[in-house]
Parts: sequence; structure tokens; C-alpha cells
Amino acid sequence: MDDATARWRMLAILFIARTAMAFQFQMVGALSPLFVTTYGVGLADIGLLVGLYFAPGVVIALPGGSLAARFGDKRLLVLASALMLAGGALALLVDSFAGQIAARVIAGVGGVTLNVIGTKVVADWFAGREIGTAMAIYINSWPVGIALALAVLPGVAALGGLDVALGINAALAALGLGLLLAVFRTSPQAAGAALPAVWPQGARLRALVAAALIWAFVNAALILAFSFGPALLTQRGLPLVAASGLTSLSLWVLALCAPFGGILADRTGARDGVILCGLAVFAAGLIVIRIDLPPALGFALIGIGTGLGAGPVMTLPAAVLDPATRALGMGLFFTLYYGVTLIGPVLGGWLAALTGSAASSFDAAVVLLGLCVPLLMLVRQMIAAGPQGQPA
Repeated sequence: MDDATARWRMLAILFIARTAMAFQFQMVGALSPLFVTTYGVGLADIGLLVGLYFAPGVVIALPGGSLAARFGDKRLLVLASALMLAGGALALLVDSFAGQIAARVIAGVGGVTLNVIGTKVVADWFAGREIGTAMAIYINSWPVGIALALAVLPGVAALGGLDVALGINAALAALGLGLLLAVFRTSPQAAGAALPAVWPQGARLRALVAAALIWAFVNAALILAFSFGPALLTQRGLPLVAASGLTSLSLWVLALCAPFGGILADRTGARDGVILCGLAVFAAGLIVIRIDLPPALGFALIGIGTGLGAGPVMTLPAAVLDPATRALGMGLFFTLYYGVTLIGPVLGGWLAALTGSAASSFDAAVVLLGLCVPLLMLVRQMIAAGPQGQPA
């Protein structure tokens, strides 16, 4: 297999493995009404269960790169996928909500490890080649996996029960593990002496934190929308299968739009303008659903807005970090990202329980998007103030 064929094959394997991760993450949101009735819990508990998947990322993201360097990318990716399978199998076997919490944490350790190391591996294979296209494809595995969970799991559960749906979740994790074991190999370009790791300082550090919060808030808002979308629409009288199908629309549209957002930003040079436009369209979609206008329109707008802004937002760390600060800087970036995305669903579930309506989680999502606007302005100011800031 030549190098060109190999890198696209490795990307396909990572895409499938990360799709399994996204599918596993969204399992609770897609099946939330069944979890409520099966285990006798409330929406606040569902929010906790959703958020717990990302909890290990607060600890794992920072040392992830150094662990890969010590033990090897393939070993860590296989271990991560095995933990996802173990968590999925445990969720199928336990009969208590406490057991589901344990299964969620185990699967989450695997999922966040796969996400951090997988991102590094894509960069290793595609550095100096089709890196933009490869990253767009890799990132799109997230909305594809979530949309699949929303589209497939409620219907499967309606026909065969919760256990059958949980079995499909475990089977998809097993598929990713099998491919990593049988086919995956590390990039030959990954070896070589690494630059000494240096912490970003001063304006560079503050800009990185602001950029991480933007990415985290956008993702937390999206998680709130697709995690509590089925609950909100079922509260308004829609069957679970229809509610989940409508919610999944946002993820399918996101997957289609994400590459175009990056292309538009690159071609026009107006990256901040594309980000702000995406935030506005995203917020408009949340408001459409919140005030009970056609949900298909609202979820389509959410997908368009998120897709437009995702690529340009992810250029912000590159504008802040130089090669010497990139390893530790990106570790910090993902640590903040996982910390916020852990808190977001818990906050949404708490608000839904407090108000008696899942619509409150959509209000919280709008607020998070609003906070991104001043943060984006701060990023640009701090880049300009930094001694080596590079305009994005």
C-alpha cells in the first residue's frame, strides 16, 4: 500500500472509530425518555449522564500527547476503543442507574482518549498534504455519529426494547476496535525529534483560553440542543421516534455544511465574519424551536450555523500557538473544552428539572452563543497584543 492510499485508509478507520464514539455519546440523549422510565430518574439525572462522558477529558486531554509518545499511537487508540466497548457492554448488562453511571465513565475515558489521539494522528498522516480536507472529514464523524444515534436508536428501541438499542451501541464500538487492531498503522512521518514543550505565556495564553471557551461554548450549546431536543419535542406531544428524527436533522445539515464554512472563510479571508454569521444562524434556530415554530426549520438552522462556524473557529488556536507552545497549548485547549462540555448538559438538565420544561436548556444554549461574541473580540485583541501573534 503506497503512502497516499494508506493515509486515506487510516482516515477512514479513524472516521469509523470516532463515529462510534459520537454514537455512544448521543445514546443517552436519543433514548432519554426510556432511561427516565426504566430507571425512575429525572431530566437532571439525564443531564448528568450525558455530561459524564466528557468528564475524563478534563484529566486526560493535557497528558494525552505525551502518553502517545511514550506508548505509541496505535496502542492508545486500541486501548481507547476497548474501553468504549467495555463501557458499552457494561451499560447493556447493568440494571441500575448507578451501573449506567459507571458504564458511562468507563466509555468516556475511552472516547476522549480516542478523540485527542485521533486528532494528532490525522495531523501526522496529512501534515503538508491535504490537512484541511482531512480534518474536515475527521471532524464530520462527530455529527454523523450523533445523527445516526438519533435516527436509529429510538426506532430500534421501539421495536426491540432498550437492551437491543444498547447492544447496537456496543457493536459499533466493537467494529471500531476490530478495524484499529486489524488495519491501523502509525504514520511513518510521525517519528522524529520533538520540540521542547513550552507553555504559552501572557497574551498568547489569554487568547488561547478565550479561543478554547468559544469552541467549548459552541459545542456545549449544540450538545444541549441535540440532547434535550427529543425530550422537548416529546413534551410537546411528538412520538420519540419523530422527535429524535427531527433533532438529528441538525447533525446531518452540519455534516454537509462544515466543509463549506472552512472554504468560505479561506476564500474570503473574513473568518470572524463567517464565525459571527454562524453564531447568529445557530441562535436563530434555537429560538425558532424555543418559541414552538416548525422544529424542522429550527434544527436545519442549527446545523447550518454550526457548520459555517466550526472550521473557522478551529483556526483560532493555530493563530495563537507557535510550534514550541502547540503541544501543551492544545492540551490546555482540550482540557477547557471537555470541562465546559461536561458542565453544559448538567446545567441544561438542572434547568429543565427546575422549570419543568426542556425548553430551558435551549435558553441556556442561546446564552452560551452570546458569550462567544465578546470572546472572539478578545481573541483578536490579544493576538494583536502578543509578541508573536499571527493574524488568522
